[in-house]
Amino acid sequence: MSYQVLISTFTQESGCLFQQDVNIRICPSQKLIYECWRKTSILILLFVAPGFEKNDFKVNVDANILTVSAEKKTEEKNDSDTAKNERQVRNEYVYRSFKRSFTIDEKIDASTIDAKYVNGVLTLNLPKKTEVKEAAKEITIQ
Repeated sequence: MSYQVLISTFTQESGCLFQQDVNIRICPSQKLIYECWRKTSILILLFVAPGFEKNDFKVNVDANILTVSAEKKTEEKNDSDTAKNERQVRNEYVYRSFKRSFTIDEKIDASTIDAKYVNGVLTLNLPKKTEVKEAAKEITIQ
């Protein structure tokens, strides 16, 4: 199968757009991928986000809506940054922004949510509220 046929087939199957076989655009439907793990007293969300820095992220909770977003702009290189005999031939890595929102259960303690960004993975810990069980109460019959 020729390279052009392979590109054409991939384009049709994936819905991605290719421009002049050099600049690849990200699929409009592509979102930041994540995993969700449930433990006894905590939910853990793991977002795979290589190439970002922790300051690129914003995580907030408003009215039981957890929103995770990040933005990193493409780095512009000017002529003084590169040698005169050096030029970029191909770049398939594109910085992008994303935003994901989740409705969180009232059992989640929004005030104690924490986040870490290590080795390209953003980890959110969503602790559950501690349940206070009322002591059994005997009712007197009159």
